[in-house]
Amino acid sequence: MFHTILIGAPIDDGQRRPGCLMGPAAYRVAGIAAAIRDLGHGVTDWGDVALPDLTDAASLNPAVHSLPQVIGWTKVLAERTEAALALDAMPIILGGDHSLALGSVAGAAAHAARVERPLFLLWLDAHSDFHTPLTTSSGNLHGTPVAYIAGRDGFAGFPPFPQPIPADRICLFGIRSVDPAEHAALLDHDIAINDMRVLDEFGIVAPLRAFLEQVRAANGMLHVSLDVDFMDPSIAPAVGTTVPGGTTFREAHLVMELLHDCGLVTSLDLVELNPFLDERGKTAKLMVDLVGSLMGRRVFDRPTRSA
Repeated sequence: MFHTILIGAPIDDGQRRPGCLMGPAAYRVAGIAAAIRDLGHGVTDWGDVALPDLTDAASLNPAVHSLPQVIGWTKVLAERTEAALALDAMPIILGGDHSLALGSVAGAAAHAARVERPLFLLWLDAHSDFHTPLTTSSGNLHGTPVAYIAGRDGFAGFPPFPQPIPADRICLFGIRSVDPAEHAALLDHDIAINDMRVLDEFGIVAPLRAFLEQVRAANGMLHVSLDVDFMDPSIAPAVGTTVPGGTTFREAHLVMELLHDCGLVTSLDLVELNPFLDERGKTAKLMVDLVGSLMGRRVFDRPTRSA
């Protein structure tokens, strides 16, 4: 058993569709604390982070918007995530759009450097998020965290990422929407891309276990970033970036069960939940159920629900 710390990240500055800032509240209403506690783990809720005083920042790319806000969120979330890990707890960051990972993974990386352990990243997402502020055509900074984490140039104004994660420690899993510029950059960095074609051919288990064995062999810390659009929109509609062909209910739970079995996860993001687009809390409840699987709930523990 272990202790978790919930950190709310009410952020929707990383994209243009309002609603993600309601995500932390939706997770709490869906019972995330009780779901973790019922499995025997400790839970402390640190509440929501607040945007600090902003500094002026501008991008050479005129498409980029909300840059000072995203930089501010990055700084405060890095501090909170690092502080939670320093308490030997597992931070769970409740988002919020995926730009929050600019801060959460930076905080995890700072802690990993302090305790002299390598940090690995499992990116469960339909998108690779490998643009930089200079290459994005949409200007949405939720499409840039993996590039920041990997140490790509173009992040002027952001805090320098503490010890960028080498390509062989990053696993993109469930990817099915990558821009040509991102794809070319990913090949240059030799990051493992387990897209849906790979998962269709080889299944969920083999590629994930191979990555987890790599983490274990290195005595690594593992940050998992779970985007709602990792799942197919038919089961997880509450996201502004739907891409057909995502993982099924059972595939998503299997990923979480395998992560529980390995015992390697040290921090977790839950991102891109937009309750305004949900169907009676369907997606929020699914995400909370997935956290339950990560925390040890087995498939045969699930209650039957009336239609």
